[in-house]
Amino acid sequence: MTQPPAQAASSPFPITDRVREAMQITLRGCDELLPAADWEQKLARAEATGQPLRIKLGLDPTAPDIHLGHTVVLNKLRQLQDLGHTVIFLIGDFTTLIGDPSGRNTTRPPLSAEQIRANAETYRAQAYKVLSPEKTELRYNSEWCDQLGARGMIQLAAQYTVARMMERNDFHARFHSGASISLHEFLYPLLQGYDSVALKSDLELGGTDQKFNLLMGRHLQIEHGQEPQCALTMPLLVGLDGVDKMSKSKGNYIGITEDANTMFAKVLSISDELMWRWYPLLSFQSLAGIEKLQAEVAAGRNPKEAKVMLAREITTRFHSAQAASAAEQDFINRSKGGVPDDIAQVQLSAGSEGLGIGLVLKQSGLAPSTSEANRLIDGGGVRVDSAVISDKALKLRPGTYVVQVGKRKFARVTLA
Repeated sequence: MTQPPAQAASSPFPITDRVREAMQITLRGCDELLPAADWEQKLARAEATGQPLRIKLGLDPTAPDIHLGHTVVLNKLRQLQDLGHTVIFLIGDFTTLIGDPSGRNTTRPPLSAEQIRANAETYRAQAYKVLSPEKTELRYNSEWCDQLGARGMIQLAAQYTVARMMERNDFHARFHSGASISLHEFLYPLLQGYDSVALKSDLELGGTDQKFNLLMGRHLQIEHGQEPQCALTMPLLVGLDGVDKMSKSKGNYIGITEDANTMFAKVLSISDELMWRWYPLLSFQSLAGIEKLQAEVAAGRNPKEAKVMLAREITTRFHSAQAASAAEQDFINRSKGGVPDDIAQVQLSAGSEGLGIGLVLKQSGLAPSTSEANRLIDGGGVRVDSAVISDKALKLRPGTYVVQVGKRKFARVTLA
């Protein structure tokens, strides 16, 4: 039987200036805050009682690296952490076994337990590039999901209807298009919602594609007699192509562990329009400062200056101010056709007849294979001593050459 939920407060707590400021920080860049009034009262209660709120973000370790798209919610989590609240970084090692169906038109293929463990360790280390480790509660949902067992899973499934589940956009679309939906996919939102019950969270964060799952947490907390969490959704960061959300599978991403030069150059590669969509989500500048900068650009200031500022800020965050300055200078050198000062030095054996350009690219680490090297040559992306190479049969004789692939890969190759 459904139990009545605990109340957010027995009587309204005063909305102080600090509470209003916390609400502004919460709302910055967000898509939706549901229900906003409840969250304001939770903040007011925390201010009045000194009891920090519990704020949860769950990520499934489906890939080995975190990219800038993930940091949109991580940044928000850090902002709330800096307000003094308890931040829970939840690694969905159990739910990854199912695979999140959010926004998908096919069933997600499962990962092995070994892949999940390896990815989870990487997620933990990379998340701490944004979050304060000593102020973060790190949890794994296998802690409670493993203990549910068959009986607990059936009881959990009884707390939601198939009709309500089919209201979910992706399930609804797949059903009416004739695409298959596996029964185990219905368990995913239930288990994500159960995470909120286990952690007694006050607020859960996620991308806009997670709204259904976040609201499931509210529903299940009510079913378990808890005060329901609020749900905060953040926009999905559009990738480098300016079209699709940032995704490693689409190749339109910036990994937060990429070297400083690559990170800086990738930020500068985005369009001016996309830059203004990135600024409120990725920059820690005040909104007033961003609006002032945008007005200056509209009045005639070179938009590249604003883009350089964003590239410098992001590169500094994940590397250092010194690395960002060096990356900026490296970009300037390359844009002028110059060769970076710090490039790989490679020694290769050429033999009496020389070494084919495809093997040079592969053995110097500029291409993963000779077939990929040939593809790069066909695309005009390979240079030797600044000259574009079009002959895949070219052989380099003994000597030293600066070999370049694309705009950012260089090697000084010495053939003996």
